[in-house]
Amino acid sequence: MATPDPEPRRTPGLEPGGGVSPGETPPAEGGTHGISHPEPPELRKGWGAMPLTLIMVVVALVAVGLIAMMVALIA
Repeated sequence: MATPDPEPRRTPGLEPGGGVSPGETPPAEGGTHGISHPEPPELRKGWGAMPLTLIMVVVALVAVGLIAMMVALIA
């Protein structure tokens, strides 16, 4: 059974002073890159035709109401 903190004098690859010689540790990154499975396409989050139409109708009604109020105040 291995102990979590082995005896430093018996640890293979450990230099005096606690350093590790080159080649004793694995590389920092793996040699593979990319993804293993294709990802699903992203969902589009945009405005549909119906919400835009409703917004434009409401804006037009508000504009007509404001113009009518201005005309009523002037006349």
